[in-house]
Amino acid sequence: MNMKYKFLLSLFISQSIFASTQLVILGSGTPNPNPERGGSAYAVIVDNTPYLVDFGPGTIRSFAALMPAWGGGMKEMDVTKIEHAFLTHIHSDHTTGLSDLLLTPWIMGRENKLNLYGPKGLEKMAGSLLDAYADDIDYRVNGTQPSNGTGYQFNFTELADGVVFQDRNLKVEAFKVNHGDFEDAYGFRFTSKDKVIVFSGDTGPSKSLERYAKDADILVHEVYSNAGFLKKTKDWQIYHKGHHTSTYEVGEIASRAKPKILVLSHILFWGADERDILEETRTTFSGNIKIAEDLMVIK
Repeated sequence: MNMKYKFLLSLFISQSIFASTQLVILGSGTPNPNPERGGSAYAVIVDNTPYLVDFGPGTIRSFAALMPAWGGGMKEMDVTKIEHAFLTHIHSDHTTGLSDLLLTPWIMGRENKLNLYGPKGLEKMAGSLLDAYADDIDYRVNGTQPSNGTGYQFNFTELADGVVFQDRNLKVEAFKVNHGDFEDAYGFRFTSKDKVIVFSGDTGPSKSLERYAKDADILVHEVYSNAGFLKKTKDWQIYHKGHHTSTYEVGEIASRAKPKILVLSHILFWGADERDILEETRTTFSGNIKIAEDLMVIK
């Protein structure tokens, strides 16, 4: 075997081993009930293992849409493999898919407990949902339906700045962001063997986010239309300015952080369209920008 062939073979093997991280947009929407955009939810897939970030309305249904069993083309997408889920903050558009996340993978056969990582309010929320579904759970566990007594349960880890999770596939770091007076709002940095993916969560411009997003492969950032913002009443302008990030601001952040791909999600359009959002952002960032769409896969 000549040296050139050996090099190409080793390159192919290394790429096969390490180039395995994918980002799946499960929900790219906001609290507004847009039927084309589910609530905020993402999956990072590493070596056929899914890790969720946020679980807004429709999360599990979007996940299932990519499963071969339901006509999708991604064998990596198997709801019974969902065992780790990370929450940026407890607002409803990021959490109302939690009951589905706890119960449906279990009904489909998940045996291990779900590991939840989030602000302290998440533990109470998950526990309350299991209380609310106690009769259903009891019927499935103790009735004639084949079931197990563990897959609906959960473990909880409260977030703090720094490393919150690590396994053979990746490391997850959490960092606080500026979501108005909402004290427990976080972003995440996922580091695998081949990619760094950063999630802003809901935030205004944040210095901690910029630090964690530096030279990331993918930065997923929320955004609002600047033109639409100018049409808002003064009270709504004050609210959104303190809680979210404009197109111009996210472009400035990306220009300093220099991600390879900037993915705009959780978009408050306010009458703008996708082209308008891109044009506004490109006034301050000349790099690669994608508008998130539900079921989009970024490799």
